[in-house]
Amino acid sequence: MDNALVIGASGGIGAALADRLDAKHFVTRLSRRDDGLDVTDPVSVVRVMNRIEGPVHLAFIATGILAPDGHAPEKALDAIDADAMARTFAVNAIGPALILQHLAPLLADDARVGVLTARVGSIGDNRMGGWYSYRAAKAAANQITHGAAIEIGRRHKRSVVVALHPGTVETPFTEGYNAPKISAKDAAERLIGVLTDLTPDDTGGFFDYAGKRVEW
Repeated sequence: MDNALVIGASGGIGAALADRLDAKHFVTRLSRRDDGLDVTDPVSVVRVMNRIEGPVHLAFIATGILAPDGHAPEKALDAIDADAMARTFAVNAIGPALILQHLAPLLADDARVGVLTARVGSIGDNRMGGWYSYRAAKAAANQITHGAAIEIGRRHKRSVVVALHPGTVETPFTEGYNAPKISAKDAAERLIGVLTDLTPDDTGGFFDYAGKRVEW
């Protein structure tokens, strides 16, 4: 049975991904709540990731925040708070980078890695403005994922490393967000399908839950 890894497995999407993968994989679930994994703390990342034995065949990085506690996505420039922005970047961009740093040596040659970002991180698709910290942090995560895919691909030529937009999913993360939503179970099913259907020619790309490319 292949090894799968879900980072952020206590969250809505992460838990659904881990549950769905359980049927065909040996799944390692890691989270802040259950394992003390703080993706913003390099020491914590090393401590927890060092427990993992490779090779890892399938991995999802499903961590992130919309905004720090006590804050909300900015609707205008004058709402930007430097500390809140730094925290958003730490969780949404630096966190995945640290995970990828320690995950790369554990990957199987044909590994598939999905980093959950968001369509609002697309610069080309931004027609509304606002949400400065979240948009910018997700755009940074996309760039990190793209660069990691290039580097990992040099060693693992059959690997697929991509950024994934899960859609608006019914989780505590999206409470109060006025948009059509899908269940975490449906989102997990779609994301796993997309990641397993992609080929090495797609590595480094940005795809939505339907397998369609999202512009950078």
